[in-house]
Amino acid sequence: MPGCFKKTLFVLASLISFVSFILIVVAMGIPKWMTGKILCKTGADLVNATDPELVKFIGEIYYGLFQGGKIRQCGLGGRRSKFTIFPHMVKKLNTGLHVMIIMFLCVAIFFSLVSFGFCILNAIKVPYRAIKGPAGVCLWNFLAGGFIVLAVTSFMAAVKLHHLTERIANFRENVFQFVILEERFEDCFWLCVASATAHAVNLLLIAISGIHFPKIKTKTEEANVTAEDIMY
Repeated sequence: MPGCFKKTLFVLASLISFVSFILIVVAMGIPKWMTGKILCKTGADLVNATDPELVKFIGEIYYGLFQGGKIRQCGLGGRRSKFTIFPHMVKKLNTGLHVMIIMFLCVAIFFSLVSFGFCILNAIKVPYRAIKGPAGVCLWNFLAGGFIVLAVTSFMAAVKLHHLTERIANFRENVFQFVILEERFEDCFWLCVASATAHAVNLLLIAISGIHFPKIKTKTEEANVTAEDIMY
């Protein structure tokens, strides 16, 4: 049986792994990875809109890994629309990169659950195999955190290098052209960052569990036995 201190650390690590799993699932399901402001350039150019009038041509957009929506402002009021990434829009995006982001997160979910199970195992007993012990827990947390970092980095590359927001904003727009004025990473993106941080915290906890703290020994006073003590 593991000591009380190690048992507490592994229980805490298991909770963190489970929280990480929940964070990734929530982040994948909610379409709030990115929000931004879009300018209807075609409409603004048609009426030669100046700065005060440009407000009538500035709309909004938001999207996640699977769906999103936008508000088109082209001078005639806002028009709301929703869209899905699969199966049609993905053809206009960098398909390989977008699918890789989803795959990275799915693999991270798997390793988060594996880490959760191994932490529970180490909290209950001391495994006889090294891969099931702290070394294995470190490995699964490292892999889970690493795949989340890959997913987050890939999403940032899709936004900044492959102009993901602009491609989505101009999807099926045959008449109007939209220009991105502002982009902002939203809650779901930061949930993934928090999930990766959680696995880094787990690595720290496992490292602390391997520290052997010195035991405090109390000195016992030597009993001085005399002849008079023996008589009594």
